[in-house]
Amino acid sequence: MRLFLKFIGYLFGISVVLGLIAAAGLWIYLNDITKDLPDYTALKDYEPPVMTRVHAADGHLMYEFARERRLFIPIQAIPDRVKQAFLSAEDKNFYEHIGIDPWGIGRAVITNVRNSGSGRRLVGASTITQQVAKNFLLTGEQKYERKIKEALLALRIEQAFTKEEILELYLNEIYLGVGAYGVGAASLILFDKSVHELELEEIAYLAAVPKGPSNYHPYRYRDRAIERRNWVIDRMVENSYVTVQEGIEAKAKPLDVKLRPTGNLVKGSEYFSEAVRRQLAGQYGEEKLYEDGLSVRTSLDPDMQLKARKALRDGLVDFDHKRGKWRGPISTIEITSSDWGAALAKVQTLNDVPEWTSAVVLSVSNQKAVVGLRPKRMANRKLSTERVRADLSLSDMKWARVNGRAPRNVQEVLSPGDVIYVQRQASGKYVLRQVPEVSGAIVAMDPNTGRVVALVGGFSYAESQFNRATQAWRQPGSVFKPFVYAAALDNGYTPSSVVLDAPVEIEQGPGQDPWKPQNYGGKFYGPSTLRTGIELSRNVMTVRLAQDMGMDLVAEYARSFGIDDNMMPVLSMSLGAGETTVMRMTAAYSMMANGGRRVQPTLIDRIQNRYGETIYQNDQLVCTDCSEEYWSNQGEPELIDTREQVLDPMTAYQITSMMEGVVKRGTATSVKAVGRPVAGKTGTTNDERDAWFVGFTPELTVGVFVGYDTPRKMGRGATGGQVAAPIFTAFMKDALKDAPPLEFRVPSGLRLVSINRRTGLRAGAGAPGTILESFKPGTSPPDSYSVIGFQDEIGIRQDLSPEAGRAVMSGTGGLY
Repeated sequence: MRLFLKFIGYLFGISVVLGLIAAAGLWIYLNDITKDLPDYTALKDYEPPVMTRVHAADGHLMYEFARERRLFIPIQAIPDRVKQAFLSAEDKNFYEHIGIDPWGIGRAVITNVRNSGSGRRLVGASTITQQVAKNFLLTGEQKYERKIKEALLALRIEQAFTKEEILELYLNEIYLGVGAYGVGAASLILFDKSVHELELEEIAYLAAVPKGPSNYHPYRYRDRAIERRNWVIDRMVENSYVTVQEGIEAKAKPLDVKLRPTGNLVKGSEYFSEAVRRQLAGQYGEEKLYEDGLSVRTSLDPDMQLKARKALRDGLVDFDHKRGKWRGPISTIEITSSDWGAALAKVQTLNDVPEWTSAVVLSVSNQKAVVGLRPKRMANRKLSTERVRADLSLSDMKWARVNGRAPRNVQEVLSPGDVIYVQRQASGKYVLRQVPEVSGAIVAMDPNTGRVVALVGGFSYAESQFNRATQAWRQPGSVFKPFVYAAALDNGYTPSSVVLDAPVEIEQGPGQDPWKPQNYGGKFYGPSTLRTGIELSRNVMTVRLAQDMGMDLVAEYARSFGIDDNMMPVLSMSLGAGETTVMRMTAAYSMMANGGRRVQPTLIDRIQNRYGETIYQNDQLVCTDCSEEYWSNQGEPELIDTREQVLDPMTAYQITSMMEGVVKRGTATSVKAVGRPVAGKTGTTNDERDAWFVGFTPELTVGVFVGYDTPRKMGRGATGGQVAAPIFTAFMKDALKDAPPLEFRVPSGLRLVSINRRTGLRAGAGAPGTILESFKPGTSPPDSYSVIGFQDEIGIRQDLSPEAGRAVMSGTGGLY
């Protein structure tokens, strides 16, 4: 017995020693591991990457910029049922354990021992706290060492954070498939609902996903996803979070996922959104843009944006039909198979021209072609099995010229297997379409604030992301002339001043031929008033006027209005030979429309950070009394306009009145169809390479440009009045159809005097050939006839050529 007790004592001693050795080894091992543990206290400053969301002026979401699509939602704002679903699916003992769940670990060990050698994935028993440790501080590698670190971190996290703080971290960080991080973003992306609007079956699906987002994809593995969702509902019933009846009803419902599309969420806003992205990235940097959760309110008016896009597209298509040719199909496919739909769906087409659809030519005859329309995609992203056919008639494709002439039969244009664009008309029939070669841009702006309400930078953003409204530097041609005339009116000239319209030669320096500016059409019209020079866009008059003033003054006005920051002071620049953008020119016209106040074109009204603090506000007015918290019978706050006055308000009205004449009887009479007071100017550059029209009403300024991306001739007659002005007209008629017409305000102090529109001399009211002209205080129509361009009182400048003299003496006055 004594021997036995001695043996037991011996074993006990050995056990104690081995235990101490094991404990020491474990202590050394754990101590070694803990040296490399990440700093879990950093979670206190958790600021996850959050989506920057861009909104239109009316609040509609336009775009989301993000590397991880996430919306951070405080735990207090997450509905209890959402929390309960995730607890039921992931960690039902969350509120009881200390960071690890010993019973769960035991079950996992037993399961893994059973499955050893079977090749099955190891089963985990991670609590939500452990998942927080892994997701935030560790990698996802499947090693026991990582699991030990995870458990140690979980224990420490539980000591430093409350359960609600841990759950907040988890619900905002967890990946829930389809690019969504956190329950806030997932509810929007998967169901197009806020987290507060989710139904039980939708909440259960979200809670089902973390176990394997790719395994429970709502479309690819629908049955598996529903099975997992129903399992979560059963766990919620089991945990008494929902009633049995609620669970039965929820499980009976389908998995109704409505994936929110990425990209632009306001139709037609692609160019605008990209311009905003560029501005934000330049102002705050790429990291802040994609991770800091900015809330951006833009100036975009979605309704006007769609109308601007339609007007520009219709104008470009019309130009292409009148001057273009058939350039062939988008692609060709084999149609020997009985089902052509799948092959057609693989052809890449423009996804931002919803009015058009692609089609494959199935058969052709002399008078028509039968085409198969691109099949639609269903909610599950699969192609519809429906196959729709339509007829295209020869009469509707006469514009599709081949070898310079209209087609005489359909076979000259189309062949079986051709993939083409077609558009459905209001009558229900389909017509042939092609993407125009010519491009252009349109900008619509509030002239009083500079807020850009619509911007379209080309026919299709999917085809070309180059923004012709902001990035294309083109010659403005005659749309620059009003600034030459404004400089004159600001410096002693009047609208009735007369300028000689006759041949002139400008010396250009040694070894160069003299420059001989010409009017469009090559004719000269003799002495004419400034008004006539603007209305009929006289080149030679403008050059003489600029020469008389000096180009240094004109260049200064170009800089002051933001048209050209470094204009060369050479006379050709007075005809718009420099380069500018549609945005800049539209802003410059806005300054004339608003009475001469400087405006900066802006796309963004307000920016807030992730905490709702305003970090940018587009407000050019100063209000010193707007911060009062209480009303104590004080007067209304006074808004102080601190913007620079770049043009005399009287000059602004004079040039506006002259540009009204451009519309009433000048180069843009088609714009009268707008049916309200409009001022504007056409512009056409040499060889009709660029066509412009920029105009305004009291409430809206619009700039339109049309031209090839690589400048080349558009064809004789492709002028601003014929190509750009109709786009302006179509947009303005649509955009302002519900707004009452407004007259341009006449500044106090201006006098309206009847003058002879040809001579500029005072005339009796109502006499033939008279017009009411505006004069500033201290100015009036001249008492004697004088012409800028003559050197003396009695006649022609001494250095004028004989041809110039004859033009002066026989000129028509240039009105009609």
